[in-house]
Amino acid sequence: MRDCRTDFPLFAEADAPVYLDNAATTQKPRAVLDALHTYYAAQNANIHRGAHRLSRIATELHEQARADAAAFIGAASADEVVFTSGCTAGINLVAMVLEFAGMVGQGDEIVVTTDAHHSNIVPWQMLCGRTGAQLRVVPLTAELTFDMAAYTALLGPRTRVVAVPHISNALGLVNPVQEIIAAAKRNRADCIVLVDGAQAAGHTPLDVAALGCDFYAFSGHKVYAPTGTGVLWGRRALLESLPPWQGGGEMIAEVTFAKTTYNKLPFKYEAGTPNIAGNIALAAALRYVRELGVADIAAHERALADRLYDGLSALDGVRVLGPRGGRGALVSVVVDGVHHYDLGTLLDQMGVAVRTGHHCCQPLMQSLGITGTVRYSVAAYNNDADVDAALAATQRALRMLR
Repeated sequence: MRDCRTDFPLFAEADAPVYLDNAATTQKPRAVLDALHTYYAAQNANIHRGAHRLSRIATELHEQARADAAAFIGAASADEVVFTSGCTAGINLVAMVLEFAGMVGQGDEIVVTTDAHHSNIVPWQMLCGRTGAQLRVVPLTAELTFDMAAYTALLGPRTRVVAVPHISNALGLVNPVQEIIAAAKRNRADCIVLVDGAQAAGHTPLDVAALGCDFYAFSGHKVYAPTGTGVLWGRRALLESLPPWQGGGEMIAEVTFAKTTYNKLPFKYEAGTPNIAGNIALAAALRYVRELGVADIAAHERALADRLYDGLSALDGVRVLGPRGGRGALVSVVVDGVHHYDLGTLLDQMGVAVRTGHHCCQPLMQSLGITGTVRYSVAAYNNDADVDAALAATQRALRMLR
């Protein structure tokens, strides 16, 4: 993979940090910033129904963005791509329309995982509260990996939904999603399986058709795109059978006071004016990632994560959570006798940006008997020098805190 650091204006700044908070959000390359500027400066118009030239240009760019997103994840059709405000919105959309369709009811079971982000727990809890369904939780093994034996034992005739993270945002571990999906479908062919891909998009090659899931969601801002953007992919037959989740313009075919008929896919799920500029810039980010090569990015980040893992493990009193293998682009640690916030604050003062806290994974932290971790997460623009600087700063900070 080519050195892409100069593509990101932030790193030309004299006071730019060693930025290792990429699991929270990534920096934006010039191609994405240019796409935003060009749209608002020269292409700004509302889309789909305008008769004038600017509207036609904006519509073409927006729908090309949808095609680019479909190609990025291996979707069979751009019509299966619904633009959202992020992964959280995509998961909530699915939870709501499954309820509207009456597909989850009293006594049904929804399976989630101990390592899930709150956005892949709370919407399902809320659905259970409204319908009388039961939430079932897959534990982790002693090594903090997905417990496949416990998972398959949880599956039963009332399992209606399985929701699983592709990569844990708190532990960095890659879950065996293809096996998880296959087991759910063997147990019950009509089980709905949703994959939270927030930490996977841009970090590993994606092929939703090969995975065999029903829904796949990810956020744009974690894959070099603007905040407030995201993608929900769903199987066409399922999307066509489910009702819309919001009413308004764009999602309709015809409206009368007696009855409303709904638009075709994907517009049925996109009420109102979308984030046109954001979606165009999201496509620019996805094209940028494809140009770098997703497999090459994955190999580059894995090497950096291994370097972090080895260096942090060698520090006295530092416990890295989870095994070295099967890991994505992040490493989380707990330090004996040191609060995660104190370490993160000192690292910031030394010019290293990391994330501290529970990472929106409070049930996971409770299961581990801790309040939070320090999380180091890498992206395509990070390099060995960043990792070495972070390791040296961590060592200095620990000497100060003890």
